[in-house]
Amino acid sequence: MAERAAPDWPQGYARVILPEVDSTNAEALRRLPALSGPTWILAHRQTAGRGRRGRGWSDPAGNFAASLVMRLEEPPGALALRSFVAALALQDALMAVSGLSQGFALKWPNDVLLNGGKLSGILLESGADGGLVIGIGVNLRTAPPADPEAAFAPVSLRAETGLSVAPETLLDHLAPAFAAWEAQYKALGFQPLRAAFLASAARLGTPIVARTMTECHEGRFETIDDSGALILATSEGRRSIPAADIFFP
Repeated sequence: MAERAAPDWPQGYARVILPEVDSTNAEALRRLPALSGPTWILAHRQTAGRGRRGRGWSDPAGNFAASLVMRLEEPPGALALRSFVAALALQDALMAVSGLSQGFALKWPNDVLLNGGKLSGILLESGADGGLVIGIGVNLRTAPPADPEAAFAPVSLRAETGLSVAPETLLDHLAPAFAAWEAQYKALGFQPLRAAFLASAARLGTPIVARTMTECHEGRFETIDDSGALILATSEGRRSIPAADIFFP
């Protein structure tokens, strides 16, 4: 399949391209008070990128690092569901720029996998006055060294497919995809997103391990519920897990 032409840039979304920044999420939070609408911030290089739970995020040249900052007057639970909006949009964008319809999968709650390896990471952070920042990193050109404590070995789009995709090209596809999923979420609620996510969910119906800060749960990945929580069928019954690191045994 060939790469599809990017749709028009979504109306109402601004775009900022920076040569270098400490972190696109940090820059988004700094700009939040002065923003008049949702804004994508892309940087060609991050000097202090970060992932979940304070982990560092390696960002070699040629990889994708961008954040969407938006102001939403919603409760925290509704804001957290934007991780599914972002994951679905990113998968759509990656399929479009690669021309591939297979090989991609979604690991709960928001990682995009390629051929079983971790291709991307998504980090949500809250700011003042209903501000939400969605940071997205994608290994377009280079994958960082494997972390022995990580659930999945990192992979890059170029190594897995032979394709070279510029960060701006991915953003041109990602922004319209996000706007489309966001519009669907606002119009129809979480259920269509939940169904779409489950259709692409990695290891659905199979045993997985969910590790929280204090506990480790093993069970069959049954579904996700209306709040986005992971539902595990364990030997002790069904468990609802709102946040965890997922491992595949």
